[in-house]
Order: sequence, then C-alpha cells, then structure tokens
Amino acid sequence: RRPVLLPPAVRGGLFVLPACEAAPTAATPPISPGSSEAPRDVNLIARDYSFQPPTLDLAPGETVLLHVINGGLITHEAIIGDDRVQDAWEVAEAAPGIADPPPGPTPVVSVPPGVAGVRIVVRSGERVDLEWTVPAEAADEAWTVGCHIAGHWQKGMQIPVRWVATGRSPDPSG
Repeated sequence: RRPVLLPPAVRGGLFVLPACEAAPTAATPPISPGSSEAPRDVNLIARDYSFQPPTLDLAPGETVLLHVINGGLITHEAIIGDDRVQDAWEVAEAAPGIADPPPGPTPVVSVPPGVAGVRIVVRSGERVDLEWTVPAEAADEAWTVGCHIAGHWQKGMQIPVRWVATGRSPDPSG
C-alpha cells in the first residue's frame, strides 16, 4: 500500500469551501379574502409551546376555514381575540380545579359571551376545522392568538394577528 499524500492545507486542518448564496426570500403573496361562498383556507399549527406561522394574517370581514393542527404532545387551544378576550380566558383557566385539574376529562371552561372570542381546543395529533367570519371592525384593535391552558401563555404560546388590506401582501414589519 502506498501512503496518500494530502495537500498542506488539508494536513493543517484548513478547509475552504465555496460559499453558497442564500436564495432571496420570496415575498408573501397578496391575500385574496375569503367569502361565505368560498372561505380562504388558513392553517395554524400548535406545538409545545408555540404556533406556526409566527403571525396569523387575516383580512377584516373575510370568511376563513381555519385548520388548527396540534403537532405537540399535549392538548392545546387557539384563542383568537383582543386583550379583553385573552385576559378573560387567562383568568378562567387559572381558576381552582381548572389550572391543576384532577385526572380525568378536561374540565369545562367558559367566559362571558362578550369576551369569548374564538376558541378551538385540539388534542395531540388532531386537527379541528372551523369556518369563521372575521368581524369587519376587528382591525380597530390589536388581536392575538394564544393558548391559556395552565402555563402555556407564560411559556410564550402566543402570536399576533396581522391585519391585511384586501388584495395586499402582508407587511412583514407587522
């Protein structure tokens, strides 16, 4: 057997690899708002303790078919609404017997209708679909998607809703 001689740069541990240029990030296409006759499909993935995408793009007044998929190992919820809605669910789910339930079925939790927002509960590995018309006046306030199951909000399970004008691309700055 003959020894293989390596060039000095390789023997010394110096490797120079050609750089790869990152492809430019594609712009988000304009949103075509859904209607009651043709709702726009919107996917929201819940994981242990985050949502994907990092913002939920909605157009005021549109109808969406919201697909909430739980890719995590535990039950999650997606509560969509303004700060009053998020605060109401945080208080409700922190109540005795709810925040630390005994073994068995998940306790029933509710809030007054005026601050209920939209709530979708999804068990691990499941998908829940909901057709929903976004209130036309919703863009007057900041909205959030959050999970208020005990400790999830505190672990960062919340994303903003980004309001998008009809036929426009979402503004990446929020």
